Amino acid sequence: MQKIANSLDFYASALELRSKRNNILASNIANAATPHFKARDFEFSDALRRVDGAGPLRTTNSQHIATGEIGSGTLGYRQSLNPSFDGNTVELGVEQMEFSENVIRYQTSLTFLNNRISGLKSAIRGE
Repeated sequence: MQKIANSLDFYASALELRSKRNNILASNIANAATPHFKARDFEFSDALRRVDGAGPLRTTNSQHIATGEIGSGTLGYRQSLNPSFDGNTVELGVEQMEFSENVIRYQTSLTFLNNRISGLKSAIRGE
């Protein structure tokens, strides 16, 4: 049973990270007109690598802090291509494109997870 759970953990981690990134990008879009707001984002592939255990640091004790958690240390600021006069670094077109791409990738990850679960169900039934 543990092997089945382990095979689904990767997809669950990917969905969780995509969801967190959607929230961050939505916040950027919502603050597009806020003076001095700095657009935030994180590198999805690096975050997934850390969550999946392929990062440079691993926890060896239950009291250690997991390195794969999205926190203030992994969230970065997006560099603006066209700086605004009010100090806001949100570029609405860039943020909307990143949000749309992330939503599509979220849906794709969800489809992969559903297909994986369907395959496991078929294997259990002996089909």
